Amino acid sequence: QVQLVESGGGSVQAGGSLRLSCAASGYSYSSACMGWFRQTPGKEREKVATTYNGGGITAYADSVKGRFTISQDNAKNTVSLQMNGLKPEDTGTYYCAADLASGGYCEAFGYWGPGTQVTVSS
Repeated sequence: QVQLVESGGGSVQAGGSLRLSCAASGYSYSSACMGWFRQTPGKEREKVATTYNGGGITAYADSVKGRFTISQDNAKNTVSLQMNGLKPEDTGTYYCAADLASGGYCEAFGYWGPGTQVTVSS
């Protein structure tokens, strides 16, 4: 059974850092595309970062490039999102997701964690 569970959310002031982790189980995630998404009420869900090929290939939304880093630990089946230089607009619920079907296209995220809240105050 595929299961994803996020942790590490919280409240921080602008300019601060947080590290989100996603514990994955039920699948060999080294061959999957893993992603972090975020959503704020009233806005569309945004793909923040993805990693594929066991962490060897990464991609980021323009809004977080240079500030966020996604990484994957295949031995522990975890995916992390290091967030530095946080801004109030980074506030939202962050979700870990897995695409087990589309290979490196990272477009078919069929498995999701319950989410973790990140709040950045100015």
